[in-house]
Amino acid sequence: MNITKKATVEGIARVLIGKQRSLLKPIYSKMHTSSSLDVQDEADEVQIPMPWGHVSGKWWNSKDVRPVLCIHGWQDNAGTFDRLIPSLPKHLSYLAIDLPGHGLSSWYPHGMQYQPIDYINVINLIRKEYGWEKVSLIAHSMGSIVGFNYCGLYPDRVDFMVGIDALKSHIKNKERVAPVLEYCYDNLLIADERNRSKSEPPSYSYEETVKKLCEATNGSVTPETCKHILQRNLRKSEKYPNKYYFARDNRLKYSGFINLAQEVSIEFAKRMQMPYLFIKASKSPYYEKKEYFDQMIEAMRESNKNFEWHFIEGTHHLHLTSPETISELLSNFINKARPCGTDDAKSKL
Repeated sequence: MNITKKATVEGIARVLIGKQRSLLKPIYSKMHTSSSLDVQDEADEVQIPMPWGHVSGKWWNSKDVRPVLCIHGWQDNAGTFDRLIPSLPKHLSYLAIDLPGHGLSSWYPHGMQYQPIDYINVINLIRKEYGWEKVSLIAHSMGSIVGFNYCGLYPDRVDFMVGIDALKSHIKNKERVAPVLEYCYDNLLIADERNRSKSEPPSYSYEETVKKLCEATNGSVTPETCKHILQRNLRKSEKYPNKYYFARDNRLKYSGFINLAQEVSIEFAKRMQMPYLFIKASKSPYYEKKEYFDQMIEAMRESNKNFEWHFIEGTHHLHLTSPETISELLSNFINKARPCGTDDAKSKL
């Protein structure tokens, strides 16, 4: 059975609400006028039905093999894995998704806030849709934190986990929590009102969008690799010729990131026994005091004999900008965790 067909048909059949109807149309037909945005790969586009709409994704390789679920970082999308996945073992399939509010996926209904912890529910909904007994995960940044939490909650459901450049919930300065949440909730109202108005966001030339993305990531995404993120993140302006606007849900900027306490993350780590590979980029910050990171590495080592981590030269988006630095490491790990020819590589339907 082709397990993509069912999800695609049901996803297309769902009616999107309000702003989603105009924003979530595939951008390819509108944007092929710009060769800079033209990304060629062998992945198939899929839509997976969700209670509020659908989750879009890119599926590499056979539809009859349970895929590795690939989860991107904050305000990125499935395109972040475009350059890594083709170099990974071909006996497995790979499904890179756009999280809700990102890329080509549906937005949450008006009035709601995005919290990364809630993306655990997205993983469960995808598992339910395809009937997977287990899930394999490759995740970056915020997605890696989501994956860590999923492994802690459901250790028996994960057969392997790969996290890139974010290990677990970051511990923030307690004096900053209230002001940050106050700012996020106030601006969430403004962003939600703009969504309701259905007004087109500010638009830019393609060159300007590249500059904005590079600056927003502190150079972690290079001008040469921007197109992999932008192809799913831009829509052509209806008002201004040759201009584009960022079409992710603006509410994403005000997620708030309510994170778990360090002690809770350590308890999560104690529950994990699955093969777990973590990669830390050398030119990327820790996003918290390094002592918290070091403490978690030690906790993972003590509790899980299948945990390994590597310090790799590169920036926060090294999987996109320099995938060759980690592809062999990932491939060796994947081949050991889900070897070619084993029963668990088959789709469970």
